[in-house]
Amino acid sequence: MKNKITMNIDCLLINPDSSLKAYQGLSGKFSAIEPPTWALLLAESCRSRGFSVRILDCCAEHLSLKESVDRIQKLSPRVALFVVYGQNPNAGTTSMIGATELAEAVKRRIPTQHIAFVGSHVSAIPKDVIELSYVDTILLNEGVYALHNLLNSNLSDELSLIKGIAWKSDTQIIVNMPERIVPQERMDMDLPGYAWDLLPYEKEPLDLYRSHVWHGNFNENMRSPYAAIYTSLGCVYGCEFCMINIVNRTDNGEEISSGDSRIMRFWSIEWVLDVLQTLNELGVSTIRLSDEMFLLNHRYYVPICEGIIERGLKLHMWAYSRVDTVREGLLELISKAGINWLALGIEAGSQSVRKEISKGSFKDVNVREIVDLIRSYEINIIANYIVGFPDDNYASMTSTLNLALELNTEMINVYPCQALPGSPLHVRAKKENWDIPTKYEEYAFLAYETKPLPTKYLKNSQVLAFRDYFWKVYFTNPAYLELVEKKFGEKQRLNVEEMSSFNLKRKLLQ
Repeated sequence: MKNKITMNIDCLLINPDSSLKAYQGLSGKFSAIEPPTWALLLAESCRSRGFSVRILDCCAEHLSLKESVDRIQKLSPRVALFVVYGQNPNAGTTSMIGATELAEAVKRRIPTQHIAFVGSHVSAIPKDVIELSYVDTILLNEGVYALHNLLNSNLSDELSLIKGIAWKSDTQIIVNMPERIVPQERMDMDLPGYAWDLLPYEKEPLDLYRSHVWHGNFNENMRSPYAAIYTSLGCVYGCEFCMINIVNRTDNGEEISSGDSRIMRFWSIEWVLDVLQTLNELGVSTIRLSDEMFLLNHRYYVPICEGIIERGLKLHMWAYSRVDTVREGLLELISKAGINWLALGIEAGSQSVRKEISKGSFKDVNVREIVDLIRSYEINIIANYIVGFPDDNYASMTSTLNLALELNTEMINVYPCQALPGSPLHVRAKKENWDIPTKYEEYAFLAYETKPLPTKYLKNSQVLAFRDYFWKVYFTNPAYLELVEKKFGEKQRLNVEEMSSFNLKRKLLQ
């Protein structure tokens, strides 16, 4: 591995590895290994302020616990910052599995090391994280300005002056006043780019990272090198199950959720195009646009797509879209720009259920017509579904499965409903004393210990069993396998069959 050693740095941004417990055997081949997007953004932001920084990506380098601690000890940073996000925007809690294990080991070996945490789970339930004995400070929301000020401080008696952090004074926990998030007018300046050069690699930049199997058209040769970027941050909607906006938090109130922080901010179009061009020049074409709502504002994404075409960039990308924001007149442009996959949040088979869980923000659209429309422009679809909403029963979940089989999209995700920390559903669950997870592993959708919500009619074990049944039925469906072979090839069909043959072990189903 090419990995320069720099001593006495201000901040080491650490991407911990939670993959084995979070994905079980799927972590070996079928899961993605994404560049640590927020660690890259924070590192470049700190460098622009004159701080010396490094990134330690335990996941990409497949470091053991001991190897990770050894690296941290050798680098000896003033602040070891655990940047706790996941491959899925809702997976910050899952990433706490590896983060807490490694942070505890570091503190055992190096008691004087200042350890800080930042991320979506941290922002969702900050007091729970700062109470961990091996965590010295946490950064609330996205943590940009709090991190700058933390690195400018003496890490002791000046902590009380830093907005946007929580810290310990002897045995007392102190949560300081909130810090602002980066305002729209300063996005390009205070989050000026990605520190790609700080990532490890073997032969070429970003070759230790790989896309999801489907993003590579089920072709292993297309999965790497790989990158993921944001062009915007946040979302204007407040879906019950989603916690994506919790990193916008500027209120320390006990019952604040992502639904209280609905805001979107955008980098400039030139900034986005320059980032994509840099990646193309590094040899990367397989790219995820991680924005929660890339296809929301056509006044923003249209000039980006036009700029990609004008610059002659060769890209193979995927992006999120709502089913009710797809514009027929722009799909040809999107396809020409290299967005070859769209992720649609269909969620449930019932339109009324979709409206309920999205707080009524979904417009009445015909999902079948939208799927046919997208396909007419040769854009592939990954459809996202959730089973186990509070009002779900076997009949309603079966309607979701039947819709998935009818639509027969090129890929699906199906999740059991979770009250994820930071989501409005989590606030409600705690207030009403629902049976929710007490361990990080129980929030991981694919983990052995996963523990979804029960519904009004079903036990959580029944929800989980249906979710796994849903997955198996879909990926062994002859019509689906024929679609994969027709669109991507016989070898790619065999890859799907290998993936579908893997049976997850579940504690709830033993």
